[in-house]
Amino acid sequence: MYRISVVPGDGIGPEIMDEGIKVLEAVGDVCGIKFDWKYFPHGAEHYLKTGEVLPDEALKEMEKTESIFLGAVGDPRVKPGILEKELLLKMRFYFDQYVNLRPIKLYPGVPCPLKGKGPEHINFYVVRENTEDFYVGIGDRFTDDKHNSILEIKRDLYDLKFNVDITKDKASEVAYQVGVITREGSKRIMEFAFELAKKKGKNRVTAVDKANVLTSVYGLWRDVFEEVAKGYPDIETEFNFVDAITMWFVKNPEWFQVVVTPNMFGDIITDLGAMIQGGMGLAPGGNINPEGISMFEPIHGSAPKYKGKNVADPIATILAGGLMLEELGEQKAADMIEQATIEVIKEGKTLPKDIGGSAGTSDVGEAIAKKVREL
Repeated sequence: MYRISVVPGDGIGPEIMDEGIKVLEAVGDVCGIKFDWKYFPHGAEHYLKTGEVLPDEALKEMEKTESIFLGAVGDPRVKPGILEKELLLKMRFYFDQYVNLRPIKLYPGVPCPLKGKGPEHINFYVVRENTEDFYVGIGDRFTDDKHNSILEIKRDLYDLKFNVDITKDKASEVAYQVGVITREGSKRIMEFAFELAKKKGKNRVTAVDKANVLTSVYGLWRDVFEEVAKGYPDIETEFNFVDAITMWFVKNPEWFQVVVTPNMFGDIITDLGAMIQGGMGLAPGGNINPEGISMFEPIHGSAPKYKGKNVADPIATILAGGLMLEELGEQKAADMIEQATIEVIKEGKTLPKDIGGSAGTSDVGEAIAKKVREL
């Protein structure tokens, strides 16, 4: 019995979550896996009603489960940054989900925006560091001529405190954001990337940075990558500046096998990856703590304008459920979800609108659940 925390979230979140759970229940029936779903109401509606985003009590309840399944979060009625920082980032940091895993796979039958590229060309993984870099959430904004800030970062690995004194002249207002890379944080994400390459039969790991400009933070990143790579002599390695990798994702996606990237650059290039694999509706992601509680989600937003219309593509959520099963050690069940999804897409009878069909959200989920039972 797996106890799973479920956060349906906002907009289309509850609808796509229903389909994700429908498919998980189907594969559970086939493989003898039982689930105990514990629902959490947190998201925009909860915040607007109560003023509360995600209390510590909810996190403590989530600690009693094996994994977290997230729908989508976001609402135009809530100021940008509130839900992102106080719900999504809070969960990532609290559970130390230092890996953001993004499979970039183009499935047969899915239209690709790149001319001449097919499933054999687009099949790699992006491993994004999920707790450091310029997303640590510290910075400030000021108008006074003299300014002082005490900035703190608390992680399982370390605690950092910055005492920042700034004197300005002429500028009317100043804002700054601090990016942090640590040896410990870099080492563990790079080890995960190399181990993933071994597990998936990949023979190249590409490290992304901008070390030619941001020399301190990404200089350390490069040093650690080279040190970790020595432990994997059978795996080829290379560096790629982030601006260059955006070009090569488009021109030669078949080159890439495992890509390891700092947090902010990973946020950007994984969206590009989603588009070359057919769109956000097909892109699952995992926020992983290999020794703790992980969270799985579609990487798209909440699309509030489509709420309740039964038109959203649930495939990313369904595939995220497969990633969750893989992390829980249920590889056979995970493979069945992916294979059932591939078969439904190839048949072309029950496709969502974003990949050329007319099927509703629930129809797509039902078709994949049925296919799981037929495998």
